[in-house]
Amino acid sequence: MGYAIVERELIGTLRTRRALALLVGVAIAFSLLVVSRWPSDATVELSGVQAQEVFRLFAYGLLAILVLMVPAFPATSVVREKNQGTLDLLLNSPMPSWSIYLGKMLGILVFVILLLTMSLPAASAAYAMGGVSWLRQILPLYGILALVLVQYTALALLVSSYAATTDSALKITYGLVLLAAVVTLGPHFFLQGQPGWMPKAAEWVRCASPVPTVMELVGHGDAGSFGRGAPTTLARFAAFAAGSAIVFAVTTIVRLNSFLLDRPRPQGIVTDDRSTAQQWLRRLVFLVDPHRRKRGIGPFVNPVMVKEFRTRRFGRIHWLLRLVSLAALVSLLLTYAATTGTIDWGVETIGGIMVILQVALLLVLTPSLAANLISTERESGGWELLMMTPLPARSILLGKLLSVFLTLLLLMLATLPGYLVMIWIHPPLRWQVWQVLICLSWMALFAMFLSAAVSSLCRRTALATTISYALLSVVCVGTMLIWLGGGTTFGHELVESVLQINPMAAALTIIEAPGFTNYRLVPSNWWWMGGMCLLCVFVMLAQTWRLTRPQ
Repeated sequence: MGYAIVERELIGTLRTRRALALLVGVAIAFSLLVVSRWPSDATVELSGVQAQEVFRLFAYGLLAILVLMVPAFPATSVVREKNQGTLDLLLNSPMPSWSIYLGKMLGILVFVILLLTMSLPAASAAYAMGGVSWLRQILPLYGILALVLVQYTALALLVSSYAATTDSALKITYGLVLLAAVVTLGPHFFLQGQPGWMPKAAEWVRCASPVPTVMELVGHGDAGSFGRGAPTTLARFAAFAAGSAIVFAVTTIVRLNSFLLDRPRPQGIVTDDRSTAQQWLRRLVFLVDPHRRKRGIGPFVNPVMVKEFRTRRFGRIHWLLRLVSLAALVSLLLTYAATTGTIDWGVETIGGIMVILQVALLLVLTPSLAANLISTERESGGWELLMMTPLPARSILLGKLLSVFLTLLLLMLATLPGYLVMIWIHPPLRWQVWQVLICLSWMALFAMFLSAAVSSLCRRTALATTISYALLSVVCVGTMLIWLGGGTTFGHELVESVLQINPMAAALTIIEAPGFTNYRLVPSNWWWMGGMCLLCVFVMLAQTWRLTRPQ
């Protein structure tokens, strides 16, 4: 009986335009990658250096596509059924919960297997160039990618069973994927080579990420090992991925019952209606009480901005303070690393780590804040209500953008202590730090305007969020794949031209991070960012003007 769900999920996914674009894009991208390094004299290179270079870019690119694109499909599967009312029909059908779950998972897995098969011609061509082994490199790579696929699909389905909207499911899924794939590398990066049990625990924690395993497979060593030997991560990653996938799957199957549709919520008590002792206790626990009655909107305050802050899940002041405190805590930890690790790694390396973490924070948060500004209103019918108010369209759009801009500004300010300590340690870095902050500011503006422009073009929030994440990932992560092939697969001029649109690469060149000292990306990157921001603003204004016209 689960075959009907497999067919429904698979055909429903293949009928979407984004699935077709993804399949065709993967085939074209990897074909061009192999053609760019194919021997011009039609002879096989005996050393196999070219084939190894192509295989490395092939492996990293395929891993990046799976990590960034695949979770978008299962993350909306269960919650979409729940909101449309069809999940009630499935749960009351004769099919057991495990059959429903396997049908959904197999439907998504078959689609991603099709995605992997689109890369097989490129893998075969790399093998034909000589120097790449099917048994020792290509087949293990596809095995690792299959584990990543099963693990992240199971994780996304679990999140989808808990989420209330497709938008929140996408945000939480991408946040957890970033945590599992990138953040887990941090403890090992800072604690390696030190005595005690914490470095050993960090070695196991990093095995939750597929990045070290792929790096070992392609011959780049362990992630962030700095030349220090580390045990192989293949067996540990396989055990962790399989075990976590089983836990996610069992938990989701248990949740697939009629109780999943029950959403009881306590009525709660307003703080002013509590006793005096309870009110004082809440003032000690909460710096800002989330249950206190809100004041009226002032005469000179944009009401749409206030509406965005009060209705957004993480927009209220107590959540903003928690997010800013977390960002400040991370900055202080990096400050500690800068004061204790400068002798071993250098200020440039610490600065590069801070830039990457800040860009990762912007990549995760900005689309989740800005990609739903207009699409959510159109999807829920709130846009027509806003048009019926006496507010002009410019005030509506300005209020929505200000709600995102102020949040990003708070997060940017919370991460400044690390840079201030770097200037205190090495005063000549003052000018470089200011230039880095300019690059990161352009990055925040570009991410906000791009996500808002995509939001104005899309009618559904989930689609807008997915497209925003994909476009920002292409700019900040996709161009770094070209940098990995710099000097071997791609020439210096080509790499520098491609990196000019990447604000993270521009900040890394300014801070003189390892591997970026030979590139000059400023001020050309600032011109690119300014031009792309103007383009996004034009698209957003044009589409918003069209939406305000009588339909």
